[in-house]
Amino acid sequence: MKKLAELIFPNISKVPQDYLKLYPIRNLENDAKVTRYAPSPTGFQHIGGIFAALVAERIAKQSKGVFYLRIEDTDQKREVEGAIDDTIETMHKYGMYFDEGMTGQLSFKGEYGPYRQSERKEIYQTFAKDLIVKGLAYPCFTTSQELDELRKRQVEEKLTPGYYGEFAKYHNLSEDEYIEKIKEGTPYIIRFKSDGDFEKRVEFHDEIKGDISFPENNQDVVIIKGDGLPTYHFAHVIDDTLMRTTHVTRGEEWLPSLPIHVQLFEAMGYPLPKFGHIPTIRKQEGDSRRKLSKRKDPESAVTYYEEEGYPAECVIEYLLNLINSSYEQWRTDNPLADYHTFIVHLDKMSKNGALFDIVKLNDMSKDIIAKMPVEKVYNYYIVWAEKFDKEMFELVFKHKEQTEQFLDIDKDTPKPRKDFAKWNEVRDKIKYLFDEFFYKEPIEKIELPKGVSMEQAQSIVKGYKKVYNPDVNSQEQWFEDLKQFAIDIGYCANRKEYKNNPDKYKGMVSDVAGAVRSAITHRNNSPDLYTIMKILGEERTKERFEKFCIL
Repeated sequence: MKKLAELIFPNISKVPQDYLKLYPIRNLENDAKVTRYAPSPTGFQHIGGIFAALVAERIAKQSKGVFYLRIEDTDQKREVEGAIDDTIETMHKYGMYFDEGMTGQLSFKGEYGPYRQSERKEIYQTFAKDLIVKGLAYPCFTTSQELDELRKRQVEEKLTPGYYGEFAKYHNLSEDEYIEKIKEGTPYIIRFKSDGDFEKRVEFHDEIKGDISFPENNQDVVIIKGDGLPTYHFAHVIDDTLMRTTHVTRGEEWLPSLPIHVQLFEAMGYPLPKFGHIPTIRKQEGDSRRKLSKRKDPESAVTYYEEEGYPAECVIEYLLNLINSSYEQWRTDNPLADYHTFIVHLDKMSKNGALFDIVKLNDMSKDIIAKMPVEKVYNYYIVWAEKFDKEMFELVFKHKEQTEQFLDIDKDTPKPRKDFAKWNEVRDKIKYLFDEFFYKEPIEKIELPKGVSMEQAQSIVKGYKKVYNPDVNSQEQWFEDLKQFAIDIGYCANRKEYKNNPDKYKGMVSDVAGAVRSAITHRNNSPDLYTIMKILGEERTKERFEKFCIL
C-alpha cells in the first residue's frame, strides 16, 4: 500500500523510527515513573481535574520521575480561550508544578515536545502513513449520513453499533480502488484496520482496578480525521510512546476505550504503558450515590474553593485522603509532616469511587489551619479578603497587630482552637474586634446567656465595670476576681449548690461571665475573654461596658 500512502501523505518524508530516535528512552532511575496530565482546553478546571492531576503528580514525584503537561486540543472547535493558562495557574495554585510540557498558550519546556497535539500533526501523519504502508490502516469514504443510517439499522436489529466486520464497507478494497476514489475527490478519513474478534477476551491488569478482562476491539476506529488531525485514540498511543510515558492515569470513563488502545499499541509494536483508571468522585444524595456533577454541584468547580476560602493545601490534603484512605491515619501519626512525604499507592485507591464529603473537608481544613503559624493565617486571609471581602481586608490591614493577636489565641496549646475551615468564616468570628462593625450591630442581634435578660445583663455589667481591673496580668487571676464579684452580688460558684438551692441565688457565676462576654463581644461564644479584653485595651473595653449599659 505504499502508493496509497504516498498519495495521501505526499509531504511526509520521515518514518516512525526517525521520531523514536529523536525522543529516546529517558535516562531515569529504574523505578522512576513518567506521568502526564493531559486535559483538553475545552473549559476551566474542576475538582476532578485536580484529583486526576494529583494522582499523576504524586506517582511521578515520589519516584523521582517526570510529570508533564500535554494539551490534547485536536478538537479545536471546542477550545475555550484562556483554558491552557487557567490549567497551569490552577495547578501551581494547588502546589503542582510540571517538569515538562506547556508553560503558556504557545510556549513549552522539555525535550519531548511539542506538548500540544495540534502542533504534532506531522508526527501523527508519519505514523498513520506507516500504518497504511503496512496495510494496518485505510481511507474510509463513508459519509456521516451513511454512518447514521448504519447505526439506526444496528440498533433496530439489536446489533453492537459501530464500524466493523461486514459493516466496514471500505475495509478490504484493493490499493487501486482506494487510489481511484481519492483521485475522484471523494472525501475520506483514515481508519485503523482491526483484526480483533469481539468473542475473544483480553486479560489485563489495571494499576487501580486490579485484574480485569474485556473483549478484543473489533472496531475500525478513526485515527485521522478529515482535517488531518488525529483522534484521541491515535494521538494518545503516539504521544505516550514518544514521550516515554510509563504510567497513564486517567478517569474510569476511558475504560471502554482501553481495548482500542491496547490493540493499537500492540499492532504498532510499541510497549504498553501501565494503566490506572481513576474512579469517579461521587456524592451522597439521599440513599444513593451519584457522580459529582459540574452542573448540579458548586463544589465541583475549582473556583468554589477559592471563593469560599479553603487554603489550597487543605483541598490537596483532603484529595489525598480520597486517593488513599490511609492518609488520615498517616496525618494523625505525622501531624507536622509535609504532605509530600506521604506515599500514594495506586492499588490502594477505592475501586468504586471516593465519596466527596464537604463536612470531612471542613474538619480536615480546620485541623490544618489550627496548626498554621499565625503569620501564615493572617497572610492567607488578607490575600483572600482583598479579592472577596474588601471591607474586612481594609480593617484587618489597618489593625494587623490586633488581628494577629486574636488569631493567635490558644495557638500554642495542646488543643489549639479550630474556629475556621475557610476564610469566608473569619468575618463572623472576628468582626466584633472592630468598632466599625461592633457599634453598628442591631440590639436584637446581641446574644445573651440563656435565661439572662438584657436588663439583668446590664445590671451585672454596671456593677462589674466598677471593679474591672485592666492591670491583672493572668487569666487565672482575672477569673478569680470575676468569680468573687459574682459571689458578692448574689451568684453561685458551685453548680451542685445552685441546683439544690436555686431560690437562694440570682444565678451562676457563668451567667455573670456570659453577661460580660455579651457586653464585650455581643456573642455567647468567643475565645478567652480575658485575652480579648487585653487585645481591645483598657479604653475600648470600658467604652464597651459603658455603651452596653445604655442600650
